[in-house]
Amino acid sequence: MRPSRFNLHVAARLLGGFLFFVGALVLFFVVLHYVEYSDDFADQGATAAQVFGTYYPNYVPEIVRLISPLALFLSSVYITGKLAQNLELAALQTSGVSLYRLMVPHLVLGVLLTGGMFYFNGWVVPHANRAVLAFESEYLGGQERTDVSDVHQQNRPGQIVTVGYYDEDDRTAHRVSIQRFSDEQRLVARTDAQNMAWVDSLGVWRLEDVTQRSFPARAPADDSAGATAMQVRHVETIDTTLQIYPRNFARTGRDVKAMTITEAKDYVAALQRTGAGEMGRPLVAYHAKYSYPLANLILLLISVPLAARRRRGGQTTRVALGLLVAFVYLALQKLTEPFGYAGDLSPVMTAWLPHAAFAVVALVMLWRARK
Repeated sequence: MRPSRFNLHVAARLLGGFLFFVGALVLFFVVLHYVEYSDDFADQGATAAQVFGTYYPNYVPEIVRLISPLALFLSSVYITGKLAQNLELAALQTSGVSLYRLMVPHLVLGVLLTGGMFYFNGWVVPHANRAVLAFESEYLGGQERTDVSDVHQQNRPGQIVTVGYYDEDDRTAHRVSIQRFSDEQRLVARTDAQNMAWVDSLGVWRLEDVTQRSFPARAPADDSAGATAMQVRHVETIDTTLQIYPRNFARTGRDVKAMTITEAKDYVAALQRTGAGEMGRPLVAYHAKYSYPLANLILLLISVPLAARRRRGGQTTRVALGLLVAFVYLALQKLTEPFGYAGDLSPVMTAWLPHAAFAVVALVMLWRARK
């Protein structure tokens, strides 16, 4: 078999194996998830048509995102191990073809799938996750809110809304301050209110016990004349429209999952500008959108030297060893996340450290492999 034909042969089998393992793992996780939550679906009144027609079709992209590195790894371990077991690799290496040359179809397919999964994870999965989170909020008991006090949100460029406490049950914010800044970041107006309640019928926020202040354009902060130039107005109630809605005040730990990469970038930048707390989780999730697809390529690089050697026990031993390596890799990502959430590790390091560590492992294994 000539190397060119060999490349096409291996690439086709790798892709076929990848699709097979993706389908098998998706089916496994859907069945497992349904067995675990079937009672909750029934108790909350979700019909079978809603569960299997709405929820799981939108949940599948998230499963594919999670298991694609494992599926590609298992496919490569199986295909490469089969070639080694049938002495096809040994025959080619004996004829002078190096292991690195034999890896060309793996590398090409790995790079293409990594790029494809980057787009899939960054733009396709978030749209599906929005439907999943909405369904879970209605039928699986909702989700824990992480920000209910000292909330800072950017309404629009140059305008910040600060809330001392937000009551999600009656959709009322307490101790509200709306601050407007000029292009030079100078405070030009401020509106303070004891309460701000959402009026659903009008789609507006109703502020109560309001004090409005406007500041002169050129009043120095330490000039007493500036204080007299400041205009103050008190009103009982006033209605206002904001680009912020009740759901925006109480942030969840999974908000970034429902955002594309561009949306998540703007979201975390806005949170950082407003000085919002609890930034670890959204920042880790944002950086993971870039780093996680790389697991496809790294595990693929590990799989070839791992499976290229003939071992006692054949394919069973290879697959078992491969599963162990993949489990340690994916588990390391989960183990580092709490440190990033708590701020003990920077979000960038949290997202990239496991991949960097196993990239080194992959390079060492390739270097030590029999060429």
